[in-house]
Amino acid sequence: MVSRQDFVSRFGGVFEHSPFIAERAYDAGGVTEPLTASAVHAALAAVFRAASREERLGVLCAHPDLAGRLAISGDLTEDSRKEQAGAGLDRLSPAEHARFTELNSAYVEKFGFPFIIAVKGLSKDDILAAFETRISNSRDEELATATAQVERIALLRLTSMLPEAE
Repeated sequence: MVSRQDFVSRFGGVFEHSPFIAERAYDAGGVTEPLTASAVHAALAAVFRAASREERLGVLCAHPDLAGRLAISGDLTEDSRKEQAGAGLDRLSPAEHARFTELNSAYVEKFGFPFIIAVKGLSKDDILAAFETRISNSRDEELATATAQVERIALLRLTSMLPEAE
């Protein structure tokens, strides 16, 4: 059986900067061998859903702005950097970057957390279209959407780390 320390070390960053999720999943006995992407995701997602509203909001707030200041300064986590680069967000024109910056600011001002979307398989145009649509949502709609996107990002990250059951 994988140790708690090893589990948290390996999966503590799957939910952006939120190792408490991996710690609680392990402590709750939700981790069984063999470790598969779907099983680990189920254990982590259960903890995320059971977390307090403030803790879930903290997880949302731990996510970086898309094509934002952290991306420009090179301070994204390796996962976030790869995800954003895969969607072309590291190659925006000045006008595109200005639009993302404008939307990031308006979104955070309206909702109190950054715009979150699982960018894998999406182009910068897909992301921008989703951004422009979702900014008109209610706060409750966006909390639900952002939470679902965080779980999708976690599953995509786990799928790249672990095999699936045979």
